[in-house]
Amino acid sequence: MTAPVPGAPRALPDFPWDSLAGARARAARHPGGVVDLSIGTPVDSTPAVLREALAGAADAPGYPTALGTVPLRTAAAGWLARRLGVHVADPLGAEPSLIPTVGSKELVALLPTLLGLQGGASTVVVPEVAYPTYEVGAVLAGLAVRRSDTPPADAAGVSLVWLNSPGNPHGRVLTVDQLRAWVSWGRAHSVPVVADECYITLGWDVEPRSILHPDVAGGDHTGLLAVHSLSKQSTAAGYRSGLLSGDPALVRRIWEVRRHLGLLVPSPVQAAIAAALDDDSHVDAQRERYRRRRDRLAAAVRAAGMRIDHSEAGLYLWATRDEDCWATIERLAALGIVAAPGSFYGPAGARHVRMALTAADERIDAAVERLTG
Repeated sequence: MTAPVPGAPRALPDFPWDSLAGARARAARHPGGVVDLSIGTPVDSTPAVLREALAGAADAPGYPTALGTVPLRTAAAGWLARRLGVHVADPLGAEPSLIPTVGSKELVALLPTLLGLQGGASTVVVPEVAYPTYEVGAVLAGLAVRRSDTPPADAAGVSLVWLNSPGNPHGRVLTVDQLRAWVSWGRAHSVPVVADECYITLGWDVEPRSILHPDVAGGDHTGLLAVHSLSKQSTAAGYRSGLLSGDPALVRRIWEVRRHLGLLVPSPVQAAIAAALDDDSHVDAQRERYRRRRDRLAAAVRAAGMRIDHSEAGLYLWATRDEDCWATIERLAALGIVAAPGSFYGPAGARHVRMALTAADERIDAAVERLTG
Protein backbone atom coordinates (compact mmCIF):
# COMPACT_ATOMS: atom_id res chain seq x y z
CA MET A 1 0.00 0.00 0.00
CA THR A 2 1.44 3.35 -1.05
CA ALA A 3 1.77 5.95 1.67
CA PRO A 4 0.18 9.35 0.97
CA VAL A 5 2.56 12.05 -0.22
CA PRO A 6 3.00 14.75 2.44
CA GLY A 7 1.45 18.01 1.33
CA ALA A 8 -0.37 16.39 -1.60
CA PRO A 9 -3.60 18.12 -2.66
CA ARG A 10 -6.98 16.76 -1.58
CA ALA A 11 -8.86 14.49 -3.94
CA LEU A 12 -10.94 16.30 -6.53
CA PRO A 13 -14.69 16.43 -5.90
CA ASP A 14 -16.88 14.12 -7.95
CA PHE A 15 -17.73 15.51 -11.38
CA PRO A 16 -21.18 16.90 -10.54
CA TRP A 17 -22.91 16.32 -13.85
CA ASP A 18 -22.55 12.53 -13.48
CA SER A 19 -25.17 12.59 -10.72
CA LEU A 20 -27.80 13.84 -13.17
CA ALA A 21 -27.76 10.62 -15.21
CA GLY A 22 -30.93 9.28 -13.59
CA ALA A 23 -32.91 12.51 -14.02
CA ARG A 24 -31.74 12.81 -17.61
CA ALA A 25 -32.84 9.23 -18.35
CA ARG A 26 -36.29 9.88 -16.84
CA ALA A 27 -36.67 13.13 -18.78
CA ALA A 28 -35.71 11.37 -22.02
CA ARG A 29 -38.76 9.12 -21.67
CA HIS A 30 -41.07 12.09 -22.22
CA PRO A 31 -42.98 11.69 -25.51
CA GLY A 32 -41.66 15.04 -26.72
CA GLY A 33 -38.08 14.24 -25.85
CA VAL A 34 -35.79 15.82 -23.29
CA VAL A 35 -35.39 19.57 -22.81
CA ASP A 36 -31.91 19.88 -21.35
CA LEU A 37 -31.51 23.16 -19.47
CA SER A 38 -28.80 21.84 -17.17
CA ILE A 39 -25.57 22.86 -18.92
CA GLY A 40 -25.06 26.32 -20.41
CA THR A 41 -23.65 25.14 -23.72
CA PRO A 42 -24.37 27.51 -26.63
CA VAL A 43 -26.34 25.92 -29.49
CA ASP A 44 -26.65 28.78 -31.98
CA SER A 45 -24.23 28.99 -34.91
CA THR A 46 -20.89 30.68 -34.36
CA PRO A 47 -21.10 34.03 -36.19
CA ALA A 48 -19.51 34.35 -39.63
CA VAL A 49 -17.10 37.03 -38.45
CA LEU A 50 -15.34 34.46 -36.25
CA ARG A 51 -15.53 31.57 -38.72
CA GLU A 52 -14.10 33.62 -41.56
CA ALA A 53 -11.25 34.96 -39.44
CA LEU A 54 -10.46 31.43 -38.23
CA ALA A 55 -10.40 30.04 -41.76
CA GLY A 56 -8.31 32.95 -43.04
CA ALA A 57 -5.62 32.22 -40.46
CA ALA A 58 -5.66 28.43 -40.94
CA ASP A 59 -2.17 28.39 -42.51
CA ALA A 60 -0.32 28.45 -39.18
CA PRO A 61 2.90 26.39 -39.36
CA GLY A 62 4.64 28.14 -36.46
CA TYR A 63 3.95 28.14 -32.75
CA PRO A 64 1.51 30.81 -31.50
CA THR A 65 2.54 33.49 -29.04
CA ALA A 66 1.50 33.17 -25.41
CA LEU A 67 1.39 36.95 -25.14
CA GLY A 68 -1.14 37.30 -27.94
CA THR A 69 -0.77 38.80 -31.37
CA VAL A 70 -0.69 42.58 -31.80
CA PRO A 71 -4.13 42.57 -33.51
CA LEU A 72 -5.59 40.54 -30.63
CA ARG A 73 -4.18 42.75 -27.90
CA THR A 74 -5.23 45.89 -29.77
CA ALA A 75 -8.76 44.56 -30.27
CA ALA A 76 -8.98 43.42 -26.64
CA ALA A 77 -7.96 46.83 -25.32
CA GLY A 78 -10.48 48.47 -27.62
CA TRP A 79 -13.26 46.11 -26.51
CA LEU A 80 -12.53 46.66 -22.82
CA ALA A 81 -12.69 50.43 -23.31
CA ARG A 82 -15.68 50.49 -25.66
CA ARG A 83 -17.92 47.93 -23.97
CA LEU A 84 -16.82 48.04 -20.32
CA GLY A 85 -15.30 51.49 -19.85
CA VAL A 86 -12.03 49.87 -18.76
CA HIS A 87 -8.69 51.31 -19.81
CA VAL A 88 -5.76 48.95 -19.33
CA ALA A 89 -2.10 49.91 -19.25
CA ASP A 90 -0.37 49.99 -22.66
CA PRO A 91 -1.52 46.66 -24.17
CA LEU A 92 1.49 46.57 -26.51
CA GLY A 93 4.06 47.64 -23.92
CA ALA A 94 6.85 45.64 -22.33
CA GLU A 95 4.69 44.85 -19.27
CA PRO A 96 1.61 42.92 -20.47
CA SER A 97 -1.72 44.12 -19.10
CA LEU A 98 -3.75 41.51 -20.98
CA ILE A 99 -3.22 38.06 -22.49
CA PRO A 100 -5.41 35.50 -24.26
CA THR A 101 -6.29 32.27 -22.49
CA VAL A 102 -7.49 28.81 -23.56
CA GLY A 103 -11.05 29.63 -22.60
CA SER A 104 -11.76 30.82 -19.07
CA LYS A 105 -12.30 27.52 -17.25
CA GLU A 106 -8.66 26.52 -17.80
CA LEU A 107 -7.54 29.80 -16.27
CA VAL A 108 -9.92 29.52 -13.32
CA ALA A 109 -8.70 26.00 -12.54
CA LEU A 110 -5.01 26.87 -12.85
CA LEU A 111 -4.82 30.41 -11.48
CA PRO A 112 -3.63 29.55 -7.93
CA THR A 113 -0.92 27.36 -9.46
CA LEU A 114 0.04 29.99 -12.03
CA LEU A 115 0.41 32.52 -9.22
CA GLY A 116 2.63 30.15 -7.24
CA LEU A 117 0.21 29.69 -4.33
CA GLN A 118 0.55 25.91 -4.00
CA GLY A 119 0.46 24.15 -0.65
CA GLY A 120 1.00 25.54 2.81
CA ALA A 121 -1.87 26.83 4.90
CA SER A 122 -3.24 29.25 2.32
CA THR A 123 -6.94 29.75 1.66
CA VAL A 124 -8.87 30.80 -1.43
CA VAL A 125 -12.06 32.78 -0.83
CA VAL A 126 -14.93 31.99 -3.23
CA PRO A 127 -18.59 33.12 -3.27
CA GLU A 128 -21.15 31.35 -1.09
CA VAL A 129 -22.85 30.05 -4.23
CA ALA A 130 -20.16 29.48 -6.81
CA TYR A 131 -19.02 27.90 -10.03
CA PRO A 132 -17.35 24.63 -8.88
CA THR A 133 -14.08 25.24 -10.73
CA TYR A 134 -12.95 27.86 -8.20
CA GLU A 135 -12.80 25.09 -5.62
CA VAL A 136 -11.18 22.69 -8.09
CA GLY A 137 -8.38 25.20 -8.70
CA ALA A 138 -7.75 25.51 -4.97
CA VAL A 139 -7.75 21.72 -4.52
CA LEU A 140 -5.27 21.24 -7.37
CA ALA A 141 -2.92 23.70 -5.67
CA GLY A 142 -3.38 22.08 -2.23
CA LEU A 143 -5.20 25.11 -0.81
CA ALA A 144 -8.20 25.40 1.48
CA VAL A 145 -11.48 27.06 0.45
CA ARG A 146 -13.57 29.57 2.37
CA ARG A 147 -17.01 30.64 1.12
CA SER A 148 -17.95 34.25 1.75
CA ASP A 149 -19.94 36.97 -0.01
CA THR A 150 -18.41 39.72 2.11
CA PRO A 151 -14.78 40.56 2.91
CA PRO A 152 -13.81 38.39 5.90
CA ALA A 153 -12.86 40.07 9.14
CA ASP A 154 -10.01 37.59 9.54
CA ALA A 155 -7.62 37.74 6.59
CA ALA A 156 -5.10 35.31 8.08
CA GLY A 157 -3.92 32.82 5.49
CA VAL A 158 -6.04 34.16 2.62
CA SER A 159 -3.96 34.25 -0.55
CA LEU A 160 -6.57 34.77 -3.29
CA VAL A 161 -10.15 36.01 -3.67
CA TRP A 162 -12.51 35.00 -6.47
CA LEU A 163 -15.50 37.19 -7.29
CA ASN A 164 -18.08 36.28 -9.92
CA SER A 165 -20.32 39.07 -11.20
CA PRO A 166 -22.63 38.42 -12.94
CA GLY A 167 -22.68 35.19 -10.99
CA ASN A 168 -22.97 31.64 -12.18
CA PRO A 169 -25.37 30.02 -11.29
CA HIS A 170 -27.62 32.70 -9.81
CA GLY A 171 -27.06 35.76 -12.01
CA ARG A 172 -26.33 37.98 -9.02
CA VAL A 173 -24.59 41.25 -9.87
CA LEU A 174 -22.34 42.96 -7.33
CA THR A 175 -22.91 46.68 -6.86
CA VAL A 176 -20.13 49.21 -7.29
CA ASP A 177 -20.00 49.62 -3.50
CA GLN A 178 -19.66 45.85 -2.99
CA LEU A 179 -16.88 45.66 -5.56
CA ARG A 180 -15.10 48.62 -3.98
CA ALA A 181 -15.26 46.94 -0.57
CA TRP A 182 -13.48 43.87 -1.96
CA VAL A 183 -10.88 46.00 -3.75
CA SER A 184 -10.13 47.94 -0.55
CA TRP A 185 -9.94 44.74 1.49
CA GLY A 186 -7.63 43.04 -1.01
CA ARG A 187 -5.25 45.98 -1.12
CA ALA A 188 -5.27 46.39 2.65
CA HIS A 189 -4.20 42.75 3.05
CA SER A 190 -2.08 42.42 -0.12
CA VAL A 191 -4.40 39.71 -1.48
CA PRO A 192 -5.13 39.55 -5.24
CA VAL A 193 -8.81 39.93 -6.06
CA VAL A 194 -9.88 38.27 -9.30
CA ALA A 195 -13.28 38.84 -10.90
CA ASP A 196 -14.77 36.26 -13.23
CA GLU A 197 -16.79 38.47 -15.58
CA CYS A 198 -17.65 35.98 -18.31
CA TYR A 199 -21.31 37.10 -18.38
CA ILE A 200 -20.70 40.83 -18.12
CA THR A 201 -22.27 41.68 -21.49
CA LEU A 202 -25.50 39.90 -20.49
CA GLY A 203 -27.06 42.26 -17.97
CA TRP A 204 -30.88 42.28 -18.06
CA ASP A 205 -32.23 44.21 -15.10
CA VAL A 206 -28.96 45.98 -14.23
CA GLU A 207 -25.76 46.97 -16.02
CA PRO A 208 -22.85 44.98 -14.51
CA ARG A 209 -19.64 46.84 -13.70
CA SER A 210 -16.16 45.43 -14.17
CA ILE A 211 -13.82 45.35 -11.19
CA LEU A 212 -11.35 47.22 -13.43
CA HIS A 213 -13.77 50.10 -14.10
CA PRO A 214 -12.60 53.49 -12.78
CA ASP A 215 -15.72 53.74 -10.58
CA VAL A 216 -14.48 50.64 -8.75
CA ALA A 217 -10.71 50.57 -9.05
CA GLY A 218 -10.14 54.32 -9.29
CA GLY A 219 -7.96 53.98 -12.36
CA ASP A 220 -5.45 51.76 -10.52
CA HIS A 221 -5.48 48.02 -11.28
CA THR A 222 -2.93 47.04 -8.65
CA GLY A 223 -3.84 43.65 -7.17
CA LEU A 224 -6.80 43.18 -9.52
CA LEU A 225 -7.52 40.83 -12.41
CA ALA A 226 -10.58 40.31 -14.61
CA VAL A 227 -11.44 37.20 -16.61
CA HIS A 228 -13.56 37.36 -19.78
CA SER A 229 -14.71 34.83 -22.35
CA LEU A 230 -16.10 34.69 -25.87
CA SER A 231 -17.92 31.41 -25.24
CA LYS A 232 -21.32 32.92 -24.50
CA GLN A 233 -21.23 36.44 -25.93
CA SER A 234 -19.84 35.25 -29.28
CA THR A 235 -21.32 31.72 -29.28
CA ALA A 236 -17.79 30.33 -29.50
CA ALA A 237 -17.39 27.82 -26.66
CA GLY A 238 -15.72 25.39 -29.07
CA TYR A 239 -13.00 27.93 -29.85
CA ARG A 240 -11.78 28.00 -26.23
CA SER A 241 -11.18 31.73 -26.29
CA GLY A 242 -10.72 33.80 -23.17
CA LEU A 243 -9.00 36.94 -21.93
CA LEU A 244 -7.19 37.94 -18.75
CA SER A 245 -6.48 41.60 -17.95
CA GLY A 246 -5.52 43.85 -15.07
CA ASP A 247 -2.47 44.39 -12.86
CA PRO A 248 0.59 44.08 -15.18
CA ALA A 249 2.68 42.56 -12.38
CA LEU A 250 0.16 39.73 -11.92
CA VAL A 251 -0.43 39.32 -15.65
CA ARG A 252 3.31 39.03 -16.27
CA ARG A 253 3.70 36.36 -13.59
CA ILE A 254 0.89 34.33 -15.13
CA TRP A 255 2.15 34.85 -18.69
CA GLU A 256 5.65 33.69 -17.80
CA VAL A 257 4.40 30.42 -16.31
CA ARG A 258 2.02 29.83 -19.20
CA ARG A 259 4.93 30.15 -21.65
CA HIS A 260 6.80 27.42 -19.81
CA LEU A 261 3.73 25.17 -19.78
CA GLY A 262 2.91 25.71 -23.44
CA LEU A 263 -0.55 27.06 -22.65
CA LEU A 264 -0.88 28.76 -26.02
CA VAL A 265 -4.05 29.87 -27.79
CA PRO A 266 -3.82 28.56 -31.40
CA SER A 267 -3.01 31.24 -33.97
CA PRO A 268 -6.26 30.79 -35.94
CA VAL A 269 -8.25 31.17 -32.73
CA GLN A 270 -6.29 34.33 -31.87
CA ALA A 271 -7.32 35.75 -35.25
CA ALA A 272 -10.95 34.86 -34.52
CA ILE A 273 -10.74 36.50 -31.07
CA ALA A 274 -9.41 39.72 -32.61
CA ALA A 275 -12.19 39.77 -35.19
CA ALA A 276 -14.87 39.04 -32.58
CA LEU A 277 -13.71 41.74 -30.19
CA ASP A 278 -13.73 44.28 -33.01
CA ASP A 279 -17.36 43.53 -33.89
CA ASP A 280 -20.28 44.45 -31.63
CA SER A 281 -23.15 43.54 -33.94
CA HIS A 282 -22.98 39.77 -33.48
CA VAL A 283 -22.80 40.18 -29.69
CA ASP A 284 -25.89 42.39 -29.68
CA ALA A 285 -27.79 40.00 -31.95
CA GLN A 286 -27.03 36.99 -29.74
CA ARG A 287 -27.95 38.95 -26.63
CA GLU A 288 -31.36 39.66 -28.15
CA ARG A 289 -31.90 35.93 -28.81
CA TYR A 290 -31.15 35.17 -25.18
CA ARG A 291 -33.41 37.99 -23.99
CA ARG A 292 -36.38 36.57 -25.90
CA ARG A 293 -35.74 33.07 -24.52
CA ARG A 294 -35.37 34.47 -21.01
CA ASP A 295 -38.67 36.35 -21.18
CA ARG A 296 -40.59 33.26 -22.32
CA LEU A 297 -38.99 30.80 -19.94
CA ALA A 298 -39.14 33.10 -16.89
CA ALA A 299 -42.88 33.67 -17.37
CA ALA A 300 -43.48 29.91 -17.61
CA VAL A 301 -41.35 29.13 -14.55
CA ARG A 302 -43.34 31.63 -12.48
CA ALA A 303 -46.62 30.30 -13.88
CA ALA A 304 -45.56 26.84 -12.68
CA GLY A 305 -45.40 28.13 -9.10
CA MET A 306 -41.66 28.68 -8.80
CA ARG A 307 -39.88 31.80 -7.57
CA ILE A 308 -36.91 33.25 -9.46
CA ASP A 309 -34.21 34.80 -7.28
CA HIS A 310 -31.45 37.14 -8.54
CA SER A 311 -31.08 36.25 -12.25
CA GLU A 312 -30.70 39.93 -13.14
CA ALA A 313 -27.88 39.02 -15.53
CA GLY A 314 -26.26 36.03 -17.19
CA LEU A 315 -27.68 32.99 -18.94
CA TYR A 316 -29.56 31.22 -16.15
CA LEU A 317 -32.71 31.39 -14.08
CA TRP A 318 -32.13 30.64 -10.38
CA ALA A 319 -35.46 29.10 -9.44
CA THR A 320 -36.92 27.56 -6.30
CA ARG A 321 -40.04 25.86 -4.96
CA ASP A 322 -38.70 26.27 -1.41
CA GLU A 323 -37.91 22.57 -1.27
CA ASP A 324 -34.79 20.43 -1.58
CA CYS A 325 -33.34 21.01 -5.04
CA TRP A 326 -33.38 17.29 -5.87
CA ALA A 327 -37.13 17.19 -5.31
CA THR A 328 -37.47 19.98 -7.86
CA ILE A 329 -35.15 18.11 -10.23
CA GLU A 330 -37.49 15.09 -10.00
CA ARG A 331 -40.57 17.24 -10.67
CA LEU A 332 -38.93 18.73 -13.76
CA ALA A 333 -37.68 15.36 -15.00
CA ALA A 334 -41.28 14.11 -14.97
CA LEU A 335 -42.00 16.91 -17.45
CA GLY A 336 -39.02 15.92 -19.60
CA ILE A 337 -36.94 18.88 -18.39
CA VAL A 338 -33.42 18.62 -16.97
CA ALA A 339 -32.05 21.43 -14.77
CA ALA A 340 -28.95 21.70 -12.60
CA PRO A 341 -29.41 21.20 -8.84
CA GLY A 342 -28.28 24.19 -6.83
CA SER A 343 -26.29 21.94 -4.50
CA PHE A 344 -23.68 21.66 -7.27
CA TYR A 345 -22.71 25.23 -6.38
CA GLY A 346 -22.38 24.96 -2.63
CA PRO A 347 -24.59 24.30 0.44
CA ALA A 348 -26.30 27.68 0.09
CA GLY A 349 -27.77 26.58 -3.23
CA ALA A 350 -29.48 23.46 -1.91
CA ARG A 351 -33.05 24.76 -2.39
CA HIS A 352 -32.64 26.14 -5.92
CA VAL A 353 -32.20 24.82 -9.44
CA ARG A 354 -30.38 26.48 -12.32
CA MET A 355 -32.13 26.61 -15.69
CA ALA A 356 -30.08 27.63 -18.73
CA LEU A 357 -31.26 29.90 -21.53
CA THR A 358 -28.93 28.29 -24.05
CA ALA A 359 -31.34 25.71 -25.52
CA ALA A 360 -32.69 26.21 -29.03
CA ASP A 361 -35.92 28.18 -29.44
CA GLU A 362 -37.88 25.01 -30.19
CA ARG A 363 -36.72 23.40 -26.93
CA ILE A 364 -37.42 26.55 -24.92
CA ASP A 365 -40.92 26.56 -26.40
CA ALA A 366 -41.33 22.89 -25.41
CA ALA A 367 -40.29 23.70 -21.85
CA VAL A 368 -42.76 26.61 -21.72
CA GLU A 369 -45.59 24.35 -22.92
CA ARG A 370 -44.80 21.66 -20.37
CA LEU A 371 -44.46 24.08 -17.46
CA THR A 372 -47.74 25.84 -18.24
CA GLY A 373 -49.76 22.90 -19.61
